[in-house]
Amino acid sequence: MKQFINAKENMVTEAIDGAIASSGGALTRLDGYPHLRVVVRADWDKTKVALVSGGGSGHEPAHAGFVGAGMLTAAVCGDVFASPSVAAVLAGILAVTGPAGCLLIVKNYTGDRLNFGLAAERARAFGYKVSMVIVDDDVALPDLPQARGLAGTLFVHKIVGAMAENGATLAACTSAAQRVVNGCRSIGMSLDTCTVPGSVKEDRIPEDMAELGLGIHGEAGVQQVSCLGAQDAVAKVVDKLSVTLPNTPHVVLVNNFGGTSVLEMSILTHDLLSSPIGEQVQLIVGPASMMTALDMHGFSISMMELAEGDAALLAQPVSCAGWPGCHRVQAPALLPLPDGLSPIRSPASAHPPTKAFLTGCCEILIASENDLNALDAKSGDGDTGSTLAGAARALIEAMDTLPLADHTQLYRAIGLELSQTMGGSSGVLLAIFFAAAGDASSSGLPMREALQAGLDRMRQIGGANPGDRTMVDALVPALDALSDGLRHAASAARAGADYTATLSTAKAGRSAYVNAEQLIGHVDPGAEAVARLFEHLAS
Repeated sequence: MKQFINAKENMVTEAIDGAIASSGGALTRLDGYPHLRVVVRADWDKTKVALVSGGGSGHEPAHAGFVGAGMLTAAVCGDVFASPSVAAVLAGILAVTGPAGCLLIVKNYTGDRLNFGLAAERARAFGYKVSMVIVDDDVALPDLPQARGLAGTLFVHKIVGAMAENGATLAACTSAAQRVVNGCRSIGMSLDTCTVPGSVKEDRIPEDMAELGLGIHGEAGVQQVSCLGAQDAVAKVVDKLSVTLPNTPHVVLVNNFGGTSVLEMSILTHDLLSSPIGEQVQLIVGPASMMTALDMHGFSISMMELAEGDAALLAQPVSCAGWPGCHRVQAPALLPLPDGLSPIRSPASAHPPTKAFLTGCCEILIASENDLNALDAKSGDGDTGSTLAGAARALIEAMDTLPLADHTQLYRAIGLELSQTMGGSSGVLLAIFFAAAGDASSSGLPMREALQAGLDRMRQIGGANPGDRTMVDALVPALDALSDGLRHAASAARAGADYTATLSTAKAGRSAYVNAEQLIGHVDPGAEAVARLFEHLAS
C-alpha cells in the first residue's frame, strides 16, 4: 500500500487525534469515538452564534483545520468521502449551541443534506435555535438543479465566522451566509484520480488529458479535455467561470486538491491573475491545500463577489491551522539591482557565420532535452536536459545582442549570459569556462588553447577530473584531439562519454550520491551533451 496509514478503520480517528495534539491546546473533541467524531474549539463558551460544518474525511484540512476563533466552532467528521451520521451531527450541535443559536454550513451532497438536515430538526425539537445553509457553488453544469458544494464553502466559513466572532445574530449570520453562497462560483480540474484507502486507484484519465468540472470525492468530471500546460488549463477553467461571472470586484480562492506541487500551484495562480478575469480579482486566498480530495493531482478556483465589508471580514485574524490568509492582489514594487551587479555588456556586432554556428549548437541541445533528462533521471534529478535546453533557448533569444564579430568578447558575453539564465552548478561551471576562455583569448591565445584554458579554470574551481564521471570526461579528450580536426575531437568526445557508463562511482556532481547499480550502464548526461555537440560540429 503506497500510503502512510495504519488500519483503514482507524485512520480518521488517528488523523483527528494528530490534528488535536498538534493544535497547541486550541482544539478538543467530544468523547464518542469511534462513532461520534466531533472536533470543537477548546475555548468555546456558548456566548456567541456557533458555526458547525463537516462532512466526509479526506478533504483535509477541511473540516477540522478550520475550527478556531473566527471560523468554525465545531467540525463533524465522517468516514472518507462519507457523510457523518445524524447522531454525530446532533452531538456537535448540542455540544456548542447556546442562547445565540447555531448555523449549519452544509455542502450540497445528498448524504450531508439529509444527515445535517435531520439533526437540525431534532435539535430544534429540543428547543435549540438552528438554521442551515446549503453551499452549491459548482458551475461545471450550469443547468444542474443540484450543483455540488466545493471550496467556495470556505468563504462562508470565513465571512460568517468573523461576523459570529464579532457578535452578530443568528439571523444576520444566516442571511450573510446565503448571500455569500449566491455570489460564489467554483470549478475544479484534475490530471489524475485520487487514491481512496483500501480501494484500487481508478485509471480513467489518459495522458495529456484532464478532467474538467469534477467534485471533491474522486467522481468523474463533466468532460475530459486536452491539457497543454498550466496556461491552457486555466483558460479552460476561466471559460466555465466567466459565463455567469458579473463584471464586479471579486475575491478568488485557489485550492489544491491535494496532489499538486507548490510550484505548479504558483504557476496556476500566475496564469489565473494574467487571464481575462484577473482584472476583477482584488483579493486572493491561497494558493494552498484547503479542501482536498486526498491526493488528487488537480486544483479548483472559487470566485466570490465582494460586498461592502467583506474585505475586512476576510482579513480578520483567525486561530485555525487551515486558513492561509487573504491578501490584496497588487503588482510588486521592483527593487533595483545593487551597485556593481548590473551587467556591463560589450556592444553587439553581427557575424552571420558565428551566429549560424552558435544557433546550430543550441538547437542540438534543445533537441536532446528529453534524452538527457532521461539519462539524468538514472543518476541525478532528471533535469540536465532541461537546464541545457533552457540555456540554449535563452542564448538564441539573446543572439542579436552578442558581440558575434569579436570572439574574445563573445566568450565573455556567453559566460555572462549563462550565469544569468542557466541554473544549477553546471551553469556556474560553464560561465567560468567561457569567462576564462575570454581572458585567455584576450592575451592572444588561439581558439583551442583559449578553450583549454577555460577548461583548466573550470576543473580547478569545480574540482572535477577525468574519471570522475562528469562532462569533463568528454571535454578533456575532445579538446586534446581538436588539433587533429573536428572528426577526431568528436570521436574522442564520444569515447569519453561512453567511458562514463563503465564507472561505478562518481567523485563529483549529484551522481556522487548514487549507488553503483544505478550508475553502471548509463552515460553521464553532461558528457553525453558534449559528445553530441562535437558530433554535430564534425558532421
